[in-house]
Amino acid sequence: MTPSLDISQFDYELPQELIAQSPPPQRGDSRLLHLDSRGQLHDLQFPDLLSLLRPNDLLVFNDTRVIKARLLGRKASGGKVEVLIERITRSDQALAHVRSSKSPKPGTVLDLADAFQATVLGREGELFLLAFPEPVLDLLDRHGATPLPPYIEHAAGQEDEERYQTVYAREPGAVAAPTAGLHFSDALMEKIDALGVQKAFVTLHVGAGTFQPVRGAIEDHVMHSERFRVPADTLRKAQAARQAGGRVIAVGTTSVRSLESAAAVCSPEQLAAGAALPDSIEDDTRLFITPGYRYQWVDALITNFHLPQSTLLMLVSAFAGLEPIRRAYRHAVQSRYRFFSYGDAMFLESPDTIL
Repeated sequence: MTPSLDISQFDYELPQELIAQSPPPQRGDSRLLHLDSRGQLHDLQFPDLLSLLRPNDLLVFNDTRVIKARLLGRKASGGKVEVLIERITRSDQALAHVRSSKSPKPGTVLDLADAFQATVLGREGELFLLAFPEPVLDLLDRHGATPLPPYIEHAAGQEDEERYQTVYAREPGAVAAPTAGLHFSDALMEKIDALGVQKAFVTLHVGAGTFQPVRGAIEDHVMHSERFRVPADTLRKAQAARQAGGRVIAVGTTSVRSLESAAAVCSPEQLAAGAALPDSIEDDTRLFITPGYRYQWVDALITNFHLPQSTLLMLVSAFAGLEPIRRAYRHAVQSRYRFFSYGDAMFLESPDTIL
């Protein structure tokens, strides 16, 4: 980490009206700001992504699926309670954020969704361990609500259930969408195939901590933990893409964190040297990427715009350069791009990329 980093370097002014409150009419009806390897900015539409891709490139997607993680209810005392599932730890237990007038103690019974009861077993830091009478995923599917980000002001509706989910989502466990993937439609995926561009998948179950700003000194910040899985086949495809002259293009910062976390087990150099791999690399990650970090598996990045002072803004600044990202965000604000989860996208090329 670069010692001179200060949180003020990752702040910017954003008019409230630029925070997208709903998705565009159709997937991909978004703008795309291209920051090329020379630091030049280009205003495009998201379907123009096809012109930026080349045969032998590899797109790496996060196939996590957003669960209906939000539940409303009451304690036995009558006080209101809101539960946001953070992670399912076993079929009938989960760690959760619990909001109420007073923190519930172990043994507290929560009446949720006027349908079932959950019991507080204990506490792990800011999270509460809850026991459920049936498999958690089944109960959430029937009684939960889609957990929209805190900056979206409306309650989740039927449109959100579909649009706050990627078309390739298949592994349930996230409480926030990998939003760069929301721009991809089935039709666009077919066009990508026709270009000779390869696809691969990772899984990272996005937690609610993704929306938390860094408070205090950057070097003291501790990342929230998220579960990830990278199949060995994905790393082999990445290595093959590079050997064929293509690029590894991460779709979203969660794909970045998955690939770069996997590098601790198998770097590109290790794989080239014939390192043995398990069927998948699976673990918890707290990887915190800031300027000064050396990327190992990622050559280009598709991403949405990120919150001021957030770890994700630091991640993209580490990738494309702090000043180029600051300039790109100023341009995006001046050009009235739409920000955050339902907003527009960027295509970032590393300054080291050889065209």
